[in-house]
Amino acid sequence: MANETGNNTRLGIFVLAGLLALIMAFYMIGKNNNLFGSSFELHTRFPNLNGLIVGNNVLFAGIQGGTVKSIRLISDTSIEVTMTIDDKVRTFIHKNALAAIGTDGLMGNKVVNISAGKGASPLVDNGDMLGTQKMVSTDDMLQTLSTTNNNIAVISAELKATALRINQSAVWDVLNDRSIGKSLKTSLKNIAKATANASQISLAISNMVTRAGNGKGALGVLLADTVAGGDLKSAIAKIKTAGNNADQMTANLNALVLKIDKDLTGGKGSLNAMLKDSVIAQNLKKSMDNIQKGTDAFNQDMEALKHNFLFSGYFKKLEKEKAKQQNKKN
Repeated sequence: MANETGNNTRLGIFVLAGLLALIMAFYMIGKNNNLFGSSFELHTRFPNLNGLIVGNNVLFAGIQGGTVKSIRLISDTSIEVTMTIDDKVRTFIHKNALAAIGTDGLMGNKVVNISAGKGASPLVDNGDMLGTQKMVSTDDMLQTLSTTNNNIAVISAELKATALRINQSAVWDVLNDRSIGKSLKTSLKNIAKATANASQISLAISNMVTRAGNGKGALGVLLADTVAGGDLKSAIAKIKTAGNNADQMTANLNALVLKIDKDLTGGKGSLNAMLKDSVIAQNLKKSMDNIQKGTDAFNQDMEALKHNFLFSGYFKKLEKEKAKQQNKKN
């Protein structure tokens, strides 16, 4: 009998402990869902829930603040979500707060993130409708990544084609030609040398100008010496006088030519008489004829002398000397 009473006592203690554990479990679950605490409701509407379901968490500034109570389809572009929010965060949520659907981690469950809005606004009341903002979802990121991958593939293909064209073009041969590099290096050296020479020339000109300004050197003496300046001025005056005389001479020659032309045109003067008088022209012609005849007769006499036995030896000797000189020239 005593053993039966002890067993019943132990059984009762075990059942009581089990009931307490069950009550604690229900309490913890209910606390997480605000079943045993004061709460209020907020509403928001999304065009797409992206997998959000009843019971998912509601976070305010990253802190657990409630759960999704219900989901109701309003239209084909609007879905209303009712959230149960703990009263402890009521004093931090304002009417301009925004709700967005996010993910608990990278690949975790969907959650509703409530973030504070900009500017001053009163606190929310039970049943208020919050505004929404679009968050980048995993699907959107994957779609963007897929588009980016496609673009990278296209760019890679274009780069490959461009590289092949460059490899087959003459530009690649030019880049691989080592002689061009040497020529370019030589050209750069020549340019550097020319630049150095130009710098030296500029420095020399600057020194020359400085020395001339200080009265040194031939140019400085010429610029600073008053005697040399006077001589230079006198020489310039003489050159100017010579130029004036040349101009006067040219004018006199022009006047003489004009006078001769006027005499020829007007039929005056001895030159015109010689050119236009037929008697004088005939006499000149006769004189030229007589001179021609006398020249011909003289030539005949000289030819006769060549054949004369007294002078034939002399002319033959002249011809031999002439032939020798011609052979020497050849």
